Amino acid sequence: MFIDSHCHLDRIDLTPYQNDFSSFMREAEDSQIEHMLCISIDLESFPAMQKLVADYPNISLTVGVHPNVTDGHDPSSDELIKLAQDSRVIGIGETGLDYFRSEGDLTWQHNRFKNHIGAAKRLNKPLIIHTREAKEDTIRILSEENAAEAGGIIHCFTEDWAFAKQALDLNFYISFSGIVTFKNAQDIKEVAKKVPADRFLIETDSPYLAPVPFRGKPNYPIYVKHVAEHIAELRNTSINQIAEQSRDNFYRLFGIPA
Repeated sequence: MFIDSHCHLDRIDLTPYQNDFSSFMREAEDSQIEHMLCISIDLESFPAMQKLVADYPNISLTVGVHPNVTDGHDPSSDELIKLAQDSRVIGIGETGLDYFRSEGDLTWQHNRFKNHIGAAKRLNKPLIIHTREAKEDTIRILSEENAAEAGGIIHCFTEDWAFAKQALDLNFYISFSGIVTFKNAQDIKEVAKKVPADRFLIETDSPYLAPVPFRGKPNYPIYVKHVAEHIAELRNTSINQIAEQSRDNFYRLFGIPA
């Protein structure tokens, strides 16, 4: 059984499922997707996301505002804590830094990141970290804000082993998306080989970043098998072993009974 540790179910294309979310869920379950973590990127769409997954105990949620969001409400730590009282909310984020799409004075992005870290520490819930072209500041802020108290995930990992080691030392897990299947992702493949067995997760980030052989097409949680299969090849083990280990890691990190 597989766990998709990072997906955006409120943003996937349901056209192949006759725009019926329950039909999509039936296929996911038939494809041995045991659990999905639906990730928040803004507060404006959070209530609809809650409603969408309300009838599915095998879907958990996070609450947070993505570092690229500039036109919505920017929450305080107290606001995040209040929203996280929903029992389905098991993590805070996604949050972090993104210097690829944001320019100029990014103090606002740093402050947002710190607010999320503060909420996660007070709640004792893991952080979901997005970082792009900002690895030095990401590590610096995680260190300065004592984010290791909460721990969490570096999601959709795109850096090298040096960064991975720093993140691991700060009590974070490494999550691999479909990018690890891309031919030009050699640094990520090396990390997938080296990361300790008890510290990695797999994800789709659907509807984005579909793995080979679906690269460039809409992504779905059922494609997480292709991520697991590629990591199994890299680590010279079985897909079942990768599925089982990543499943155990997910439940341990979030304190969910397996």
